[in-house]
Amino acid sequence: MTDTRQDFYRFHNGEKAVLPFASDEYDARLAGLRASMQAAGVTACVLTSMHNIAYYSGFLYCAFGRPYGLVVTATDSVVIGAGIDAGQPWRRCHGDAITYSDWQRNNYWRAVAHVAGTGGRVGIEADHLTLAQRALLDDFLKPSGVTDIAPATMAQRMVKSLAEIDLIRAGAAVADAGGYAIRDTIRAGLREIDVAMAGRDAMELEIATRFPYAEYRDTWVWFQSGPNTDGAHNPVTGRVLRHGDILSLNCFPMISGYYTALERTLFVGEVDDASRAVWEANVATHEYGLSLIRPGISCAEIALKLNDFLAARDLLQYRTFGYGHSFGVLSQYYGREAGLELREDIDTVLAPGMVVSMEPMLTLPEGAPGAGGYREHDILVVGADGAENITAYPYGPGFNVVG
Repeated sequence: MTDTRQDFYRFHNGEKAVLPFASDEYDARLAGLRASMQAAGVTACVLTSMHNIAYYSGFLYCAFGRPYGLVVTATDSVVIGAGIDAGQPWRRCHGDAITYSDWQRNNYWRAVAHVAGTGGRVGIEADHLTLAQRALLDDFLKPSGVTDIAPATMAQRMVKSLAEIDLIRAGAAVADAGGYAIRDTIRAGLREIDVAMAGRDAMELEIATRFPYAEYRDTWVWFQSGPNTDGAHNPVTGRVLRHGDILSLNCFPMISGYYTALERTLFVGEVDDASRAVWEANVATHEYGLSLIRPGISCAEIALKLNDFLAARDLLQYRTFGYGHSFGVLSQYYGREAGLELREDIDTVLAPGMVVSMEPMLTLPEGAPGAGGYREHDILVVGADGAENITAYPYGPGFNVVG
């Protein structure tokens, strides 16, 4: 019996779905990538990260141990997806898609080579491609040279289009909805997980209302209380809320690969004087930081000014991480526009179209007066003359002593 199973094939099943952006948006992104490729002498890019594949094609993969890719040449843009996803990658991508089978090992690279060709200069994401996959790239594509295209793609992603800003603006409104749902739910005796579920459900319903044709996944809430507030990314637990507890609200809606955030400090019922003093100091830092965000200022300059602000109040030693970061195609699972983080070692100058957070955090250890983690977080769109704050949920003691 002849084995007719294919190494790779096109499975254009069903109709193309409504993508997060119009076709001309993806065409413009690909044109930007191709300009970078031409400047570097690259004949084909093999993009492998979730964020870049989503950015240039609209398809957000779920790897589950399998490699995925987007091969971009001067004329083609082709998603390379695993057979387990059937026709979904094609339905959810701009451009073409090829499905590879698992009938024999490394069919993924056979499909990549089919599109990219062999012997050319290949663009890769050096911060994502593993050593094992890089060796297979060399075996199957036999490149004349390899160029790290990741810095150029990150620079492109850091400046958002008007369509991206519209989506991010909607995401900020969804986060606000989650924040209000959490505020309405908080009371002593509930568990962190009870409150977190209320915020998550509210955001998912809001996303489904605003984006009826989207895929829904990865929206989540981190809601922390007491000592659990000491870290920005501490997971939800079953800890029971008590009167006087410090709380940290963290709403993270995900819309078609685009992450937004709302983060606020709250207290259950009342706030003691020592905690209020720290909280108000962090609010003052937050407001000063908001005033600094504008075109022409560097990320490092913002960080250094905020360092001086906290040092003058003898609080700098309680700062634990940078003051903000970029927004776009990123999440807790993937993506990082490290060139646009508000830290002392980042010299990027803010420019119109960039979207950044302002999120100072102070953490005081258990046993200290005012112990806990304090954080406020707003999202700002940098414009020609200043910045627009697109976060609406209020911050500070006047609104967030609840339950």
